[in-house]
Amino acid sequence: MTASRVDLHVKILDENVVERAKSQGVDVLVYAPHFVRLPDIRERAARFSDDELLVVPAREVFTGSWKHRRHVLAVGLKEPVPDFIPLEAAMREFDRQGAAALVPHPEFLNVGLSGDDIYRFRDRIDAVEVWNPKHWPHHNSRAREITDEADLPAFTSSYAHIRTSVGEAWTTFETAIDSASDLVSALKDEVPRKVVHESGVGHKLRCAAEFAHLGWENSYGKIDRLLLSGMEPTHPDHIAYEDRFDGVY
Repeated sequence: MTASRVDLHVKILDENVVERAKSQGVDVLVYAPHFVRLPDIRERAARFSDDELLVVPAREVFTGSWKHRRHVLAVGLKEPVPDFIPLEAAMREFDRQGAAALVPHPEFLNVGLSGDDIYRFRDRIDAVEVWNPKHWPHHNSRAREITDEADLPAFTSSYAHIRTSVGEAWTTFETAIDSASDLVSALKDEVPRKVVHESGVGHKLRCAAEFAHLGWENSYGKIDRLLLSGMEPTHPDHIAYEDRFDGVY
């Protein structure tokens, strides 16, 4: 039976990332950087896709306000969706476009959907992440508990912000995935899959490095976003969205 190894969420993409993914046996990489508009993500994903590795563009949308943001990963968007719109509005838009809606790192810090959120939107959610390298063991246990209680399919990803993390975790689908639409179908049709991650000392060190990166991202990185960068390119007021989301947030 043909199977596809998919790293369902990475934040970085360049030649070294592609080389790392291939060396880890990854067939499909889902690229979803923060605060980058969908057309730019698509362009970069296409640039780094080849016969050995399919790179699928996606958006991790920050729903709600910056202080109370909740992340949802959308795969298969046809039109751009901004950050900072209500969770209900984002889920409605994903549904309208036929995109797969995934829940990364549930209940993690102040950025993951709660169990209540997941149960509320369970009919619109296609999978929940049950293992993440930035998680501590109790986070992974809680994520699995939430997923089981909601009776939703599971997934994992490397959630790589650092190149050496790419391919540390993957979801193996029992089907061939040769296009973005194949991946969306596999997610929406609940194709059988296995959630897998590496182990050993090196793996633990790479996970620790990812967690340490979280400190930078939420200190200087956040200050840079809030004070130095001006309006985010994915803000709903940005001209790129042509007033489509006026009055939504």
